[in-house]
Amino acid sequence: MNIQGKVALITGASRGIGRAIALELAHRGMQRLILVARDRQKLAEVAQQIEAMGVATTVLALDLANPVNVNIAIAQLWRNDGPIDLLVNCAGVAYQNSFLQSKLPQVQEELSVNLMGMYTLTNLIARRMASQRQGTIVNVSSLMGKVAAPTMATYSATKFAILGFTQALRQELAPYNIRVVALLPTLTDTDMVRDLKLFRWVVPMTPEKVAQILITGLQKDTPEILVGWQSHLAVWCQRLSPWLLEQILQLATPSAVEKQPQESLIKSFRAKIHRFGDWLLSGNMASFVFARKT
Repeated sequence: MNIQGKVALITGASRGIGRAIALELAHRGMQRLILVARDRQKLAEVAQQIEAMGVATTVLALDLANPVNVNIAIAQLWRNDGPIDLLVNCAGVAYQNSFLQSKLPQVQEELSVNLMGMYTLTNLIARRMASQRQGTIVNVSSLMGKVAAPTMATYSATKFAILGFTQALRQELAPYNIRVVALLPTLTDTDMVRDLKLFRWVVPMTPEKVAQILITGLQKDTPEILVGWQSHLAVWCQRLSPWLLEQILQLATPSAVEKQPQESLIKSFRAKIHRFGDWLLSGNMASFVFARKT
């Protein structure tokens, strides 16, 4: 995708990854950016930075969980500002709890914002993109859309759903010349993440790096943009040895969730590693590789 001179709408643009994407698009030559989030004051601050680069902005303070307001806002927006070339669905919320301690209002908010809000907005804009027979939609999922994380059950569920939604839309909207892309960041250093207990051994990326990788992926027409070496490693580990990844996740999960004593988990992990080593030395691995090649 050539972003020069185009119009983009970014949700969650007041902070974190959404803000970084908006600034990076402005830096790369977007003609107009439509910034959507609930906090008008923070949106105005981002808009001021972008306009200083010579890029026009429109600020839209909007709760995506309210479909009636979203419908009205998009109709007015399309009439006043013209067609949108790029939609980036980045708005999201996350709560961290043991599933047994989860609170229904928080679960409902995650489902409403992360999933239904994205669905409503995408439906409205995709219909208009189809009429003009061009457009690009980016749905921000997560590494947790590939690898579910303990203490983040609902968040993981929404991110898995976003990935499936994206894959289906990619096929459905292709005849209308609409590209649908999934962005899957690893843990990113944002305001939202700072309220969470971090998983052991996971090093957060910066939102700016995520934004840069997105732009590179868009230029290469990549359908799924997996961000960070830790993401690639986790996905490959899940494909080749899912039991090993489960053990690592158990050890890495923050102590907010009740779990086995750490010593017990480590002993179990070591025993499985030894069994895996015995399996490799037994010759079964060579047979497995040969079978895969044939």
